[in-house]
Amino acid sequence: MTTTADLRAVVETYWSAADVRDWDAFAATLADEVLYDLPQTRERIRGKERYLRFNRESPGGRRVRVERVVADGQGQQVAVRTRFTVGAEELHAIHFFVFDATGRISEITDFRPEPYEPPAGRGHLVERY
Repeated sequence: MTTTADLRAVVETYWSAADVRDWDAFAATLADEVLYDLPQTRERIRGKERYLRFNRESPGGRRVRVERVVADGQGQQVAVRTRFTVGAEELHAIHFFVFDATGRISEITDFRPEPYEPPAGRGHLVERY
């Protein structure tokens, strides 16, 4: 059985790997069929390889700090509050993670502060809804 401590550790690895752009460590936290939703831009990405490519192709220069992690008692879901720094700008976000039976991330929903149009050049990776 996956414990809340296990889920917290996976999420912390996910964020620390994303922060330093360690894509191998990042990939190790993800299920093969991971589903990523970004409601503000109405984008959805299906599958680990597409999601990895989406992150690899995102511009560098952002830093992320985890402010709070809350895991459910059943060992299946985690909510995270983060603070992103891009240059002098700071942005808060809320993220919801769902895990598969092996303790890997199977679903991610990212809520950013407000709706925005997605950057150009990633249409080959996402579905719009």
